[in-house]
Amino acid sequence: MKVTRGLSPITIILAAGCFATAVSMGVRSTMGIYLDPISVDLGISTGSFGLAIAIQNLIWGLGQPIAGAISDRYGSARVLVAGGVLYILGLLVAGAAQTTAGITIGLGFLTGLGLAGLSFAVILASVGRLVEESRRTAALATTTAFGSLGQFFLIPVTQNLISEFGWRKSLFLGIALIAIATLCVRPLRSQHPETSSQQTTTTSRETLRLALNYRSYVLLLVGFSVCGFHVTFIGLHLPKYLEDVGQTTRIAALALATIGLFNIGGTMAIGWLGTRYSNTKLLAILYGIRGIVFACMVAIPMTAEVALVSSAVIGLVWLSTVPLTSAIVLKQFGPEHAGILFGFVFLSHQIGAFIGSYGAGLYRDAYGSYSGYWWLASILGIGAAVVHLFIDEGPYQSTSAPKPGLSSKLWKARRTIGASVSTVVTMIGLGIWSYIRIGEGEILVAHQQAAIICVLHMPFGPLG
Repeated sequence: MKVTRGLSPITIILAAGCFATAVSMGVRSTMGIYLDPISVDLGISTGSFGLAIAIQNLIWGLGQPIAGAISDRYGSARVLVAGGVLYILGLLVAGAAQTTAGITIGLGFLTGLGLAGLSFAVILASVGRLVEESRRTAALATTTAFGSLGQFFLIPVTQNLISEFGWRKSLFLGIALIAIATLCVRPLRSQHPETSSQQTTTTSRETLRLALNYRSYVLLLVGFSVCGFHVTFIGLHLPKYLEDVGQTTRIAALALATIGLFNIGGTMAIGWLGTRYSNTKLLAILYGIRGIVFACMVAIPMTAEVALVSSAVIGLVWLSTVPLTSAIVLKQFGPEHAGILFGFVFLSHQIGAFIGSYGAGLYRDAYGSYSGYWWLASILGIGAAVVHLFIDEGPYQSTSAPKPGLSSKLWKARRTIGASVSTVVTMIGLGIWSYIRIGEGEILVAHQQAAIICVLHMPFGPLG
């Protein structure tokens, strides 16, 4: 790659990756401030808006392994451009929406597809391939930090635009920025010479099969799903929660901006720490801090000062998990098939995000408060901290794979854990659903539906 106007190739690569990340994640971070104006204008509930964002997260997650696989084979730039076009289309549809369906299609399906192509999985995989290993963690951290920089700048600007011009016209800022970012991703298209010289005959499918049968990679997916739960729950519902407990709209917007500001420093610091200390232990500390802070936010009376201080602490550990998790995957399997491996990592993130966004909206609609979900977020944070203590961040080797005599036991254990988690989630959902139905006087309907879902879930439960 040639040096252009005195700039090093690394500088150009980082500039392209950082700007694309800042715009993509910055625009997405503003979704929480649209909740109230869209709900009031279109007359939709918190749960309905939460469902649209939950669909966005789910589509985003499901699309990332596909986008990652395509970028591994054909290059990242094409995938990033396609993602930008779909992102713009989603915002345009949302801006013209008159019903809940329009918001769901625009902010849900289309924006989710756009994010699958123009977000962390593809951008970080590309940066990871293009930057040498000694500078990789720092480069990943820098790129991730710019996502928060976009959040810090765009949230207050968007809030002012909504107040001045309304929520529909404010969407054009995001459309313009995404269009510019889409035109600036060309430096991310090339492969690093190291990558081409070190290529193996291992296919993407074979690498993925090895990864999904590797305990440390699977545990990494489990832990990162909690990150998705936290980030989306806070990003979407924190403004509404603060307003519920008596804070102003200004404080709510300022709290989100504070998270973005402090995450810049937190993520950059993690980039430095990640080159010197165990990444898994650092992740355990980050998730543990999250769990403690979330518990404090619901246990301590919420004043403006508490809201801003809590937001600052959350910001320090907000997206710091992303470069560490990404670096571990690259250490385990190398950069050759990073796209598809990152895709599944961020798929797990978005599954957690779906539960965090939609479940929280349903919970508030049913109980009139978010308090129970804050406690759930706290418990999940502590659990994720424990999980990361059992992850091996070293390179994957065939000798480290489970022995034939133990493979069935490990598989059964993984299946049991996953099934137990799915059972808990199902029961929580049934509880919320039944409460709503019973509140509407549909006791028999609630019981019938609960029974049907339990029967359908049985083959996948712990006894299945």
